[in-house]
Amino acid sequence: MITSHLKQFGQWLDDHILLLLAGFLIAFIPLYPKLPLFEAIPGYIVRVRVEDILILGTAIVWFVQVLRRKVIWRTPLFWMMIAYAIVGFLSVLSAVFITKTVPAEALHVSKTALHYFRYLEYFSLFVIVFSAIKTRVQVKILLGIITVTVLAITLYGYGQKEYFWPVYSTMNREFSKGLRLYLTEHARVQSTFGGHYDLSAYLVVMLPILLSLSFLAKRLVVKLGLQAVHWLGLWLLVVSASRTSFLAYLVGLTLVVMLVAWQKQTWLQKLWWGTSRYLLVVTAVGIMMLYFGEDMYMRLLQVIDGYPAISQVYHRANGERKELIGDPASFIAGLTPETQKPENALSTNEALELETGGNVLVPTDERPVSVRPSDVYVDVPDIVEVATISASGAATTIKVDKGPRVYSDCALEKGLSLCIRLDTLWPRALAGFYANPFLGSGYATLTKEGVGQFTEAESTDNNFLRTLGETGLLGFLTFYGVVAVSMLYAVRLLRHDDNLGRALAIGYLGASVGLLLNAVYIDVFAASKVALSYWALCGIVLGYSWLILDVPNHLLPFKSSRELPVPLARTSKKSKSKKKRFKNHA
Repeated sequence: MITSHLKQFGQWLDDHILLLLAGFLIAFIPLYPKLPLFEAIPGYIVRVRVEDILILGTAIVWFVQVLRRKVIWRTPLFWMMIAYAIVGFLSVLSAVFITKTVPAEALHVSKTALHYFRYLEYFSLFVIVFSAIKTRVQVKILLGIITVTVLAITLYGYGQKEYFWPVYSTMNREFSKGLRLYLTEHARVQSTFGGHYDLSAYLVVMLPILLSLSFLAKRLVVKLGLQAVHWLGLWLLVVSASRTSFLAYLVGLTLVVMLVAWQKQTWLQKLWWGTSRYLLVVTAVGIMMLYFGEDMYMRLLQVIDGYPAISQVYHRANGERKELIGDPASFIAGLTPETQKPENALSTNEALELETGGNVLVPTDERPVSVRPSDVYVDVPDIVEVATISASGAATTIKVDKGPRVYSDCALEKGLSLCIRLDTLWPRALAGFYANPFLGSGYATLTKEGVGQFTEAESTDNNFLRTLGETGLLGFLTFYGVVAVSMLYAVRLLRHDDNLGRALAIGYLGASVGLLLNAVYIDVFAASKVALSYWALCGIVLGYSWLILDVPNHLLPFKSSRELPVPLARTSKKSKSKKKRFKNHA
C-alpha cells in the first residue's frame, strides 16, 4: 500500500514539478531581498544571488522534461529568443574582435558575457512558466500566487515606511553587499526590491493585470479581493515616488479600462461603462495622491516648475485648494503611531554619508532651492580620484576636493536627473550604436569613458537606447520583437470568447505598454526582479493562449495521448473541426 502511494505521489510530482517550481519562483523572486551570495566578478556591483541558483536548477529540470518529451516548448517567442541569443553572441564577438570596444582580457570579457547570460536567464522564466501550464486551473493558481505576492510586498513596504523594517538596496556598490538599512522620513519605499525604481516598475507590470482580472471576474468576493490588492499596490507605487512609473501606470490603467469597455455589446454600453469606470478609477488615484503622495507630488512639481506659465496657474489653484480642504498629509500623519528607530542600524542617508565621506545627495527629503538644479538638495563638492604614489612607493589613488560643483545650463534649467541622461548617458549609447550599427559596441560598454576602463555598474536610463547601443539594430529588432509578438498573441487572445483569456490579454497589454513607456527613462528590461517577473507573466499569458487558441500542428513538438479539456476548446464550427489539433501538455 505504501509503495503504491509513493508511486502515485512520484507520478503526480513528475507531472507537476515544473508548475511547483514556476509558482515558487514567481513568488520568491520579487519577495526575497537582493542579498548576495558571492561576487560574480571581483569589484562589480552585479552579484550572484539565491534566485540565480534556483533558476538554474529549475532550468535543468525543464531540460530533463524536454528530453523526456513531457513539455511543450516550441513557440514563436522561443525561436525569437533564440534569434536574440545568436545576435547577442555575435555582438560579444564583434565587441572583442571587430570594434574592440571590449578589451580581450578575462576581466572585461567576463563582464560582457555576464550581462549576455543575464538576458538569457530572464528569458528562461518565460520558457519554464509556459511549459508548466497544462490546465485552466493551473493558470488560476499562478495568478493567485501573483496576487498574494503583491499583497505581501505592499505589507512589507508599509512596515519599512512606518516601522523601520529592513531595507536591502543595490543603489550603489556598498549597498549591494547586503548592508541592512532603514528608511528616513521622506526616503522612497523600496520594499523587497533593490531600489524604488525596480519596485515601481514591477507594480507597473502587475497592477494592470489585477485591475483587468477584477473588472472581468464573475464572483463578487474575487472581484473585491483583486480590487483591494490593486489599490494597496497603488499606494505602494505612490510612496515609491517614481514619476516615470506612475505616469506609465496611468497609461496602462487607461488602456485596461478602454479595452474592457470595448468588450461591451453596444456603443452606449461601451461609452457608459468606460467613462464611469475611468472617472471612478482616476478619482481614486487622485485621492491616493492627495493623502499619501507628498514625495511624488514634489517630484511632479519639479516638472511643472520647468514651465513658468503653467506653474503660476497651478500654484494659484493649489493655494485655493488648501484654503478649502486643508493639508491632508498632516491629517494622515496624526493617525500614524510613533515608532522607535532600531538600535545599531543605519539609515539610508547615514549609509550614503559613509559611502561618500559625508557628501550626501538626498533623493527627495527637502524642497529644492533655486541656486542648484531642482532635484539637487545639498551642496555636493566635486570630488575626483587621482593616481598617486604612497610613502612606501606603491601606486594608489586619493580623493581630491576640486571645490564647488559646477552644473551645466541644462541641469539648472531641466534638473540634474534628466540632463545626466541628455548630456552623458544617452549620447554614449548612441556612440555605441555608431561603433557598429548592426551589432552595437557590446554588453556593458556604454558607461565607460575609455575602452580599458572597468566600470562597477551599468546604466543608460533608457532601455531602448541601451539595447541599440549594446547590440545594435539586430539586437533591438530581435529583443523588442519578442515583446511585440507576445502582444500580438495577447490581441489574438482578446478576441476569444473566454472570459479569463480576455482578462489576461487586457492586463498583459496594459502591463506591456506601461513597461515600454517606463523603459524610456529606466532600464527596466535589465532589472532582474522586473524582467524575470515580466517574462514569467508573459509565460502565463502565452501558456493559456496555447490552451484555447488553434495551435498549428507544426508547432507541437510531439503528439499527446490526451486532448485539451473540452471547456477550453472553441464552440465554433471551425474550432470543432480542428479540435483534434488541440493537445494536452501532459
